[in-house]
Amino acid sequence: MGLTLGFGQRIGGVVQTAFVVADIHAAIAHFQRDCGAGPFFLLDHFLGEGQVYRGAPSEADVAIAMGFAGHMQIELIQPLDEHPSVYRETIEAMGYGFHHFGIAFTDVDAALPDYLARGHTLAFRAPVPTGGSVAYLESADPVAPGFLELIPATEGMNTLFTAQWQAAQDWDGQTAPVRPFL
Repeated sequence: MGLTLGFGQRIGGVVQTAFVVADIHAAIAHFQRDCGAGPFFLLDHFLGEGQVYRGAPSEADVAIAMGFAGHMQIELIQPLDEHPSVYRETIEAMGYGFHHFGIAFTDVDAALPDYLARGHTLAFRAPVPTGGSVAYLESADPVAPGFLELIPATEGMNTLFTAQWQAAQDWDGQTAPVRPFL
């Protein structure tokens, strides 16, 4: 749990805060203007194969943007269709806003049973291009906001997130505020 990733966060700790948004470009502008985050790396469509939402195959398409505010990665997610998903269910239940905290693990499959034993429910599972699969967990605790996303801390994830963090360190706040996903 003490291992640190290239962007300064430790494995086993929160590395990401995520929000579902109605308009990804407006949300990027807000986080840049009002929170000092950026630049953001935008993936116009993410419709990965192998998604499983609440035990059934899923085909939800989303736009994703990631940027850093200090050492915290901010993820913005805009659903692009009406397919059932953890993103749509949050919007329907609470509206747009906070969605999940992302926690990095060297082995998501090894971390998952402990969360399930503590009463969390697996709501979503999907392979990611940086290797491994993410797992979204819902807590039975009414105090817990949103989901927890267990993120595989693969070499690919560390390289991607570190490159995005490094871009934030060198960013002047104006040049290329929205960039293609690395």
